[in-house]
Amino acid sequence: MSAHKIKKFTEKHGPDAKPDESIKNEISNRVKDDKLPCPVAFEIAKNLGILPAEVGKTADLMDFKLVKCQMGLYGYQPESKIVKPADDVNQELKDAIRDALVNDRLPCNIAWEIASRVNVRKMTVSGACEAMNIKIKPCQLGAF
Repeated sequence: MSAHKIKKFTEKHGPDAKPDESIKNEISNRVKDDKLPCPVAFEIAKNLGILPAEVGKTADLMDFKLVKCQMGLYGYQPESKIVKPADDVNQELKDAIRDALVNDRLPCNIAWEIASRVNVRKMTVSGACEAMNIKIKPCQLGAF
């Protein structure tokens, strides 16, 4: 059994990065057990009129863990990832995903746009990607 390294989320932003105070205050009011759920992070971004990536970066700098990805890709217990490959993916969704690939990956924000345009749940898009062996990356919050 291998030992897991305790990850410091602050490390990916460099030693000079500082959290934005207004975002920090909003996160502090909403975080529980040092965890910030993805939907809450997006709500904070919307309320402050900022990009979700800024909330994700500030959460990292506060060393809070992002959880409960709306695509089902990270932050669930006991397994981190809850999305499963779809049994069947309709052609419209397949085409939309393939047409939107960037360097053979589907950016999270584009996955959300596809879900809206094709009128399916976000998890339906991520399940289709799993079935098609396509990675969703980058995360809008900067988690991956």
